[in-house]
Amino acid sequence: MPKITYVEHGGSEHVVEVSTGLTVMEGARDNNIPGIDADCGGACACSTCHVYVHRDWVEKLPAREPMEEDMLDFAYEPDPVRSRLTCQLKVTDALDGLVVQMPEKQI
Repeated sequence: MPKITYVEHGGSEHVVEVSTGLTVMEGARDNNIPGIDADCGGACACSTCHVYVHRDWVEKLPAREPMEEDMLDFAYEPDPVRSRLTCQLKVTDALDGLVVQMPEKQI
């Protein structure tokens, strides 16, 4: 199972194994990771699962779809390069080692 590191805004790290086929958001939810609210349950209808992807991973992820781009407009302090919605990141073996950092807050 791929390991994903979730870094809270304050710096606390949570390294968890997430089953392939789930999303990075579901991995956070299922492991009680603080900082990812996921209010819409993964429907890409809010921005409460917003994270900053570690720079080493930006180019390794699939491109954002237009709906994700639109929802990121509502995120707290989105970064034009590093911001992603974790509900849109499907876990595959290729994501083993992914590092994401939560923003100060979700809105």
